[in-house]
Amino acid sequence: MNSQQPPADIEDLRIRTREFIRGTVVPAEPKPGERLDDALREQLQTAAKAAGVFAPHVPEEYGGQGLPIRYWSPIFQEAGYSPIGPSALNCMAPDEGNMHMLNLIGTQSQKLRYLAPLAAGTVRSCFAMTEPHPGAGSDPAALRTEATKVDGGWSINGHKRFISGADGAAFCIVMTRTEASNGTTAGATMLLVELKNPGVLLGDHISTIDRAITGGHPHVHFENCFVPDEAVLGEAGKGFEYAQVRLGPARLTHCMRWLGLARRSMDIALDRAGRREIFGTPLQDLGLAQELIAQSVIDIETSDAIITKTALLLETDPKAGSALSSVAKVYCSEAIHRVVDRAIQVCGGDGVSDGLPLASFLNEVRPFRIYDGSNEAHKWAISRRASVYRAAAVNAGEPYLADVSRDHVQAH
Repeated sequence: MNSQQPPADIEDLRIRTREFIRGTVVPAEPKPGERLDDALREQLQTAAKAAGVFAPHVPEEYGGQGLPIRYWSPIFQEAGYSPIGPSALNCMAPDEGNMHMLNLIGTQSQKLRYLAPLAAGTVRSCFAMTEPHPGAGSDPAALRTEATKVDGGWSINGHKRFISGADGAAFCIVMTRTEASNGTTAGATMLLVELKNPGVLLGDHISTIDRAITGGHPHVHFENCFVPDEAVLGEAGKGFEYAQVRLGPARLTHCMRWLGLARRSMDIALDRAGRREIFGTPLQDLGLAQELIAQSVIDIETSDAIITKTALLLETDPKAGSALSSVAKVYCSEAIHRVVDRAIQVCGGDGVSDGLPLASFLNEVRPFRIYDGSNEAHKWAISRRASVYRAAAVNAGEPYLADVSRDHVQAH
């Protein structure tokens, strides 16, 4: 973990979470390729509550541990040591991101109706933004699902796809395009929609290589779906602004959870390297294996560091933290994939078999380079911000790294 020592109570929670995950959750994991069923999920959540490790990110008034974002990472990493660990602790996507946003911008009645049961683990939720082409995907501005103002509420029409967790969810936070009363575009509005609403139709499931998210990734259709005015989350027309409230931390918590799985992959590789001999020499003493292990240590520690920095920024400067979360998302998603892939290589044939869980881990982490915005879209945004920051520094009369480097070259 990060070298900066957390407070004693946070470290105590981390140790208890570690013991719970490794002692209770790991032995209960489904076979590779199988999903966590609802009965086991409920059983593990009950055990997590009894162990005092349930919902680390949720305010205490809703039954959680009440941790600020800066301390989420060590706990989420311990939870992520098992693919089903975050579900057992009720800090799995998409519920975790929805809880965070509801707590920040929901009304008191919305918190009682939606946040309280979600935080308690008695219901699941989903977040509906992604749409079929040419609708919203990595570019939220392409949003096509519309919500029209009608007497007493809103009427939603649109088609969402890849809505993680939708099958079996109790409600959905839906991103819609809305218009002002004069017919001009007002932006986006988030609406809370119960999935038992007759205007909601659950569509076909999209079969994917990952299995950790309960409820899959189905299509969801909205056909003249009426919701009352009190279904608006926050204010109408501010949906894109609120999306950043959710997506910045949600990107980072993905990094935290999957980094925990990378650590477990590393443990499996180290165990194999310590027990396996090749041509009479322990694998751990061979340079090629040492290179794979060293590179994984570097990827794990670098990921941990950028997660820690981003979490602090999200707490003190949310706008800057959201921007840095793109950097963290890109780096961690690629680094974690490399760690799991190297662990497979160290373990040879067993690594790609069901005898070890590594192949299933690789299936879980690979989609992260696409989920929450493709890495390519994030790199485009990162590049644009770099140009803006450089221009701002120049305008302020401050030396920028590229200018200092150029001056140094010219001087020689």
